[in-house]
Amino acid sequence: MTTLNASFSEQFFSRRLSDLHYHGLTIIDSHRSIQSAASLMRTEKISILFVSDTSQNLIGYLTDITLRDKVLAQGVPYDQPVSLIMEENIISINQDDFLYEALLLMFQTKTRYLLVKKKEAYIGWISRTKILMEQSNSPFIFIQSVRQALDTFELAKKWRQVPDLVNRLIQQGLKASIINQIITSIADTITLRVIENVMHVLGPAPAAFVFFVLGSEGREEQTLKTDQDNAIIYEDKANEHREEVRAYFLEFADKVSTQLDTIGIDFCKGGFMAKNPKWTHSLSHWKRNYLTWIQESSEDTIMKYATFFDCRAIYGDFALLEELKTYTDEQLMHTTERFWVHMGENALKYEPPLTIFKGIKSVKIDGDKKINSKEMMNPIVDLVRVFALKNGIHPTNTGKRIAQLRANGIFSEKEAQELDHAYYYLMSLRLEKQAVQLMKNGTIVDNFISLQELTKVQLVTLVEIFKVIKSFQLKVKINFTNTIF
Repeated sequence: MTTLNASFSEQFFSRRLSDLHYHGLTIIDSHRSIQSAASLMRTEKISILFVSDTSQNLIGYLTDITLRDKVLAQGVPYDQPVSLIMEENIISINQDDFLYEALLLMFQTKTRYLLVKKKEAYIGWISRTKILMEQSNSPFIFIQSVRQALDTFELAKKWRQVPDLVNRLIQQGLKASIINQIITSIADTITLRVIENVMHVLGPAPAAFVFFVLGSEGREEQTLKTDQDNAIIYEDKANEHREEVRAYFLEFADKVSTQLDTIGIDFCKGGFMAKNPKWTHSLSHWKRNYLTWIQESSEDTIMKYATFFDCRAIYGDFALLEELKTYTDEQLMHTTERFWVHMGENALKYEPPLTIFKGIKSVKIDGDKKINSKEMMNPIVDLVRVFALKNGIHPTNTGKRIAQLRANGIFSEKEAQELDHAYYYLMSLRLEKQAVQLMKNGTIVDNFISLQELTKVQLVTLVEIFKVIKSFQLKVKINFTNTIF
């Protein structure tokens, strides 16, 4: 099992790309031949070659794997231009970003290479291998091992190891926001492996599609008590092909969800999964869904479907989801006040458990006084979401939304700090309790925290957090429901 020591935690998660030496760019014109590209790669002793157009803009790249899979395996003549075989999904990152952010981006985009930018200029490239060589005992080595898992049985074994990994990260003092991203990246990687395995069995999809995730995974805020929240958008097809296309994706979704459930990522009890025919549809159908939720909003629809505003693509044609988001943004710009009132009211449903004497209300479970950590966090997610949607802020992650709201002047510096600290303090507490639960009993985990297990400092901190939530809920009332009562 992956181990982690204090020096690693202190060093790796604080290091930036600028701390490393990265390769310079070797570029070839798009009209040059495949053979000349291979010859240049051999001369320069490099595994990646970037391709430029006539204006010297980078438009793609090719690697040794590209030459193997797209040239040798398919018998493409060597005198053809490199533009014929190049990969076009160029992914870049700023040199001031952290190493862990670079690795997470690589895992999310399934790329082995990143272009490194200084401001707007490309200054080099770096490989996943290079970063992984910088450290040996890390969660990223574990994620890499998940990528290499062959079947459902092996993926399930990896998922069962996650609580121990998370507990080690918590004990080393790693920020909850980073741990969320690591858990999310592991879950994403497992899902990608399942999708690839299912597509190998079913064959190529009959239409372009995107598999996307919602809720906590869509916000990159997964904990150890997680279930499936996902959906599929496929491109619109002519009438004579609609049934064929839909049948493929429903079978595909059923197999993916069933395998994920077998691995330990449980079926969604509310049915918000691609295997549910309600959540596998064409792009035009999805646009109608969002239009209905926005224009005909009610207290009930907002409560049920708010999670669909926290969505993120993980496989397929990402442009389909981007088109849906662009369409949704346009609708939000011209929506009725009623929609924002219902969104605001949704953020007010949970009342922080404070007594009139500023103590903590609890529920008795098996004779023990407990509080629900998920319910404590939900109002922060909801109130940040409504401010983000109202102000055209696109990140779905709660922490990133808070930072952008501060940058845009919607939240003051103090407000943003209080909200960020409150949210991730609760998240850290929740993750720690879940990890301990899973390590003790293997499978049973919930969101309840016993008040008896908390220190006096933790109890006082929770009271202050509840005060922060109440203060922000007043801000929601004023801004969205036109009332303070």
